[in-house]
Amino acid sequence: MESHSHPFVSVIIPVYNDAERLKLCLEALENQTYPQTGYEVIVVDNASDEAADIKGVVTQFGQAIAAYESTPGSYAARNKGISLAKGEVITFTDADCIPASDWIEKGVQHLLNTPNCGLVAGEIKIFFKNPERLTPVELFEKVTAFEQKDYLENYKYGATANLFTFKTVIERVGSFNSSLKSSGDVEWGQRVAAFNYQQVYAANACVAHPARYSFKQLYKRTTRIVGGAYDLHWKKNHLLLQRNRILLQALLADLLPPLNFVVKTFRDIRLQGIEEKLRVSLVMFFVRYVSAWERIRLMIGGASIRE
Repeated sequence: MESHSHPFVSVIIPVYNDAERLKLCLEALENQTYPQTGYEVIVVDNASDEAADIKGVVTQFGQAIAAYESTPGSYAARNKGISLAKGEVITFTDADCIPASDWIEKGVQHLLNTPNCGLVAGEIKIFFKNPERLTPVELFEKVTAFEQKDYLENYKYGATANLFTFKTVIERVGSFNSSLKSSGDVEWGQRVAAFNYQQVYAANACVAHPARYSFKQLYKRTTRIVGGAYDLHWKKNHLLLQRNRILLQALLADLLPPLNFVVKTFRDIRLQGIEEKLRVSLVMFFVRYVSAWERIRLMIGGASIRE
């Protein structure tokens, strides 16, 4: 089943109430250039309200098997997939992603060709509902979302929408922190780096990801990310003074006008004209102040929000 050039691969996809887009993802995974006998797709339903629909979609595809995880959170679901995986190579994507036809092939090549490789972070290309008429949030996503190369080079992690690793790496460094609702990929990737594994960016191992297009969607994403950072950095710090100092630093960063971002935006050649640049800048103000409010809400006892 396995060879040096074609190790068996387990693709893990957590899903929560997203049967329609999951079907598109599984269609793309059914038609990979990688040998069909060389991979499996494990779809982990994370207690969806539409559980029957999820299972019904999965049964339409020969490469896919259905699993279930009742603990809320995509990282808990990914850990369930890891526990079932048969592959020497473990790769992750999301239910709303559409992998390129050679996605598995290219990702595995990078893993095998990089000495002491701990993870491969592939490119995540954003696509839009109507490319001819982008909303302000879509414009914002166009220049800020899923900058995998930057994540890897500056923060030592890759987003789990497009991530490859070896099962032996997971066995050594551990699986994801299932208590996190967000930032679990950050924590895990930095753990891989701490074990001195190499991390590589793969521009040719691509998945497509839909841009968020509404302020409601962006609000949910922003509060989820802040909640993940709170769980990862602040909540575990039991020294009240130190925790409050970290919070105040984060709040100050959020409340100060994002002048550096605005300058960068006005220089960004991906945006056309002053109007687009102004729209993106205003969306950043929205994100900053939503972040500040969410930090305060969490510190006074609010629960983390699930997307």
